[in-house]
Amino acid sequence: MKTFPKIWFLRHGQTEWNAELRIQGQLESCLSPLGLTHAQQQATVMGPILAQAPACFVSPLGRAQQTAEIALAGKEYATDPRLAEAHAGDLQGMTLPEVAARYPAIWDSNPRHLELFCAAPNGEGFGRFHARILSFMQSLTGPSVVVAHGLLGQVLRGIALGLSRQEMAALSNEQGCVYVLEHGKEELLK
Repeated sequence: MKTFPKIWFLRHGQTEWNAELRIQGQLESCLSPLGLTHAQQQATVMGPILAQAPACFVSPLGRAQQTAEIALAGKEYATDPRLAEAHAGDLQGMTLPEVAARYPAIWDSNPRHLELFCAAPNGEGFGRFHARILSFMQSLTGPSVVVAHGLLGQVLRGIALGLSRQEMAALSNEQGCVYVLEHGKEELLK
């Protein structure tokens, strides 16, 4: 298993679309009031971590940027396009019930969100999604904070933990916390 520098991974706080069960992919939706609370919870955890001066990287999408501004307490960060969420093609902007009604075969054969997004018509697909995340991880030169998205986090964490695609899809996907990845192991900080 390939080893990477220590990574603190933060999923963005809940968005208005998360609350509506609407697929965002690479579309934009602002943090909900609960999402702002999630980012504040992360800020509490991140204080001592940021004192160690890790490099910080954030998705270019607004919900991750909004989370980073709060959770990283104004610390400088670099934006990396490889940290954008999976592009969910024709499913972007649809609610989960709409996907189930319009694409029943895709819905029935992909019960987990990672698989659903990667099976989306005109979407990015798992191979390209995995490749860009791995490329980002291979570019890290030291301990790093990453603020990004749920499915991206499942794949990033799965790569660091040496998991299969199915195991990645089954990982937890919490908001308001920090996942610590080091030496092929994961710890959850709340």
